[in-house]
Amino acid sequence: MLEIEAAQIQMGRNAGDKHEVLCMLAKRLADDGLVMPGYLDSMRAREAQNSTFLGQGMAIPHGTADGHDLIIKSGVRLIHFPQGVDWGDGQQVYLAIAIVAQTDEHLRLLQLLTHALSDEGLGRALHQATEAETIVALLQGAPQELLLDSQLIRLGVTVEDFDELVWQGARLLKKAGCVDSAFIAKLMQAEPLALGDGLWWLGCEQSVQLPGLSFVSPKRAVELNQQPVKGLFCLASLGEAHRPVLERLCDLLIEGHADRFSQARSRRTVLEALGGQVPADWSRVCVTLANSHGLHARPAKVLSELAQGFMGDIRVRLAEEPGLGVSAKSLSKLLGLGARRGQVLEFSAEPSIAEQALAALKTAVEQGLGEQVEPLPVYTEPAVQAAIEDALSSTQRLDQPTAGSRMRAVAASPGIAIGPALVRVPPVLEYAAEGRGERHERQRLDDALEAVAADIQVVVDQCQETDVRDILLMHQAMLSDPALHDDIQARLAGGASAEAAWSVEVDTAARQQESLHDALLAERAADLRDIGRRVLASLCGVKPLEEPDEPYVLVVEEVAPSDVASLNRQRVAGILTARGGATAHSAIIARALGIPAVVGAGESVLALSQGTQLLVDGDHGMVRIAPDEQALQQALQEREVSQQRQERAYAERSKPAITRDGHGVEVAANIGSSSEAGLAIESGAEAIGLMRTEWIFMNHAQAPDQATQEREYRRVLDTLDGLPLVVRTLDVGGDKPLAYWPMPAETNPFLGVRGIRMSLLRPELLETQLRALFSCAGERPLRVMFPMVGGVEEWRAARDIALDVRAQVPVKDLQLGIMIEVPSAALLAQVLAREADFFSIGTNDLTQYTLAIDRDHPRLSAQADGLHPAVLGLIHQTVSAAHAHGKWVGVCGELATDRVAVPLLVGLGVDELSVSARSVARVKARVRELDWGLCQQLAQQALGQDSASAVRALVEAI
Repeated sequence: MLEIEAAQIQMGRNAGDKHEVLCMLAKRLADDGLVMPGYLDSMRAREAQNSTFLGQGMAIPHGTADGHDLIIKSGVRLIHFPQGVDWGDGQQVYLAIAIVAQTDEHLRLLQLLTHALSDEGLGRALHQATEAETIVALLQGAPQELLLDSQLIRLGVTVEDFDELVWQGARLLKKAGCVDSAFIAKLMQAEPLALGDGLWWLGCEQSVQLPGLSFVSPKRAVELNQQPVKGLFCLASLGEAHRPVLERLCDLLIEGHADRFSQARSRRTVLEALGGQVPADWSRVCVTLANSHGLHARPAKVLSELAQGFMGDIRVRLAEEPGLGVSAKSLSKLLGLGARRGQVLEFSAEPSIAEQALAALKTAVEQGLGEQVEPLPVYTEPAVQAAIEDALSSTQRLDQPTAGSRMRAVAASPGIAIGPALVRVPPVLEYAAEGRGERHERQRLDDALEAVAADIQVVVDQCQETDVRDILLMHQAMLSDPALHDDIQARLAGGASAEAAWSVEVDTAARQQESLHDALLAERAADLRDIGRRVLASLCGVKPLEEPDEPYVLVVEEVAPSDVASLNRQRVAGILTARGGATAHSAIIARALGIPAVVGAGESVLALSQGTQLLVDGDHGMVRIAPDEQALQQALQEREVSQQRQERAYAERSKPAITRDGHGVEVAANIGSSSEAGLAIESGAEAIGLMRTEWIFMNHAQAPDQATQEREYRRVLDTLDGLPLVVRTLDVGGDKPLAYWPMPAETNPFLGVRGIRMSLLRPELLETQLRALFSCAGERPLRVMFPMVGGVEEWRAARDIALDVRAQVPVKDLQLGIMIEVPSAALLAQVLAREADFFSIGTNDLTQYTLAIDRDHPRLSAQADGLHPAVLGLIHQTVSAAHAHGKWVGVCGELATDRVAVPLLVGLGVDELSVSARSVARVKARVRELDWGLCQQLAQQALGQDSASAVRALVEAI
């Protein structure tokens, strides 16, 4: 790497023009053996193409690409012109820097020079410089300070191995903005250094934005190379910023103080040992900014001048942001906060000036910093403010549905539910930003946490669902997260109320998780917000709605994944949502729990009075408001018939799905883990029609090797005992990335690198997965399909990789297929069917790509109906093309479970329906009720309809 040294600089020279400067530089380079004599012509040619003026009195003359062969070795030479040289267009150059490099080793030097340009006084300083050492200091600038504070330390992390601990440490650096997404993978490849006493050091200088050092310790010691790992330092290296901390650490270890890290119980202990930014015992005060245009230039100037009147350090930060903040005396730093009206500023000051300074700053901000300000509304939880306003405005402008009325919506989960409405809308949680003393607010928060934990424990004790219990127990763990409580305690000490401290820190933690573009962390963020709202409601004295004594119908805007834990099937008879479609999360959750549901009924249902009697028909997408006695009796009879039908279907689950006129359809199961295979077969599945393999990759801190994958695949094949297994290769990417394969942020990840696109970018990943599948298949039937194929080239590339692997690992009964999820694949089905062995239609993605509607969009998802004639047309085209070439077609999306859709899919000629294990028996029974000839006629009529609602009406009328 090229460095600037004083010996490379010629001081106090004069030149008439830039051409003379080029001659002087070329001669200097040649005299020092860096270039051949002809290099001057290359420099002149480059200057003729474009000026090399860099800015701030500097120019960086260099040669063209053609002159690269004239470079003997890399180097840099500088000439100082105190009188200046006219570089054209009135640009004065005081320092000419000639850089020659055989490789890319000059890039760091260019980065250094670019960084120096940010100093507005650099040009004047270069003009006045008299010593070469001064030039070096000016160009190097102030060394970047190593970031080391409480946000970069996590103690007692639950991990299984060293790699997972590395991932945790790197993730902290990513959250702090020190590194970009590529850093994590590169750090994984670095060589760990044992420091002794169970401490390890791991560093990387690639993909680093700011120098930073994180420290993580495992809850239970793990091992690396048969040595214990009690703590790990992860370094984002940039220059020499880390040198003082490393030297301090070495001194501590030599002196026998490794226990300060390996046995640390608080982040403060680690910070103090390393001399990092310890959260100072400074007084703090929080105040909400009321200026209409935020902290713009004029109020920021008033604030900085006020702070400058105190002889001591004063810091300020946005209350929801991590770190110690910026100097309140710096106008540029204040403007850099970007503080907006309604945001909370947290000031801190060193003890000698704290009392007077903080009081003065607080008063100044409250008075508007020289501007007239409008009073702020009572502080409301930022994470739900928009949702509250939206819900409130909806309920205010929409009339409550009238008694006896019918509402048509989307049938999401089969069954009939009758019961009183429990309408749950986000409560308006208002509270003061400032508290009544640290001790008082701490006690209030402790009481609220204890109350919520007790409420959760009651549900845990009653819950029989293992998955739901796990979610509840995770919520309890979140309540006692020590890292979260450290930050909350700092806010309470600064005068914040319990509500404000809790709300801001929960929101900050959730946003940090969401910013990592990691699907699993995004789910955890939803859980964190959920538990955060429960605690906040307790602090505000808002009691949860009392559940009716009888089973009730839950009425909500939309059921989020984090709401699963509250859906007690013994109490929740049915679900009615204002938003959502048949493939939205609320619908999938309801079907998984076996709760009748109708979704996308419109905002007016949120205006229903509590206790209003509802009749929810999840088979036909119908809701009756306060039905009369006749309607109730009819519904009760239909429900009894439906229950009998379901019981009969389960009893006959082993019978094949054959229509009344003898047409057979295979009904298979979708699974998301090897443990689900047994339940699928027990439920009557004739095959596994979709095995999602993502779980294997998401459950590991690094890519699972072939042996690890083989264990999972073999377990499924052994359970199937000769039944076919259809496997979808790894389907991850921009919208659901893997932490150890970070992807750059994409404007629209659903249209980005995902599915087969990502696998083709990492062919070694696909090869390993295929080798694992083929190795454990033996003579058993294996079907492998590639997701998100959009064209023939992608299919052929994936197929060729599979065939190459098969040549090395023989498989007796193998078929290679394509998931039809992209409209282009359906439109090319006639071409693809010549080469692929089968198609499997993923109707969830095919629907959203065809209709350009996100299935989880809060307002549009109800329109994302797979029975839209355009979607049915693509399915018809796919099936026709496949059958013309003797190939079979399955449907593995949510549409295959839709009672109305099944006759149409059968009529269109779909050979296989793959559904959740819970739905297998019901779908098989539904096929046995049908007449294939009638289904074919019905399907042709459906293709000619003008909307999904018209298609549904057509089928339901028969």
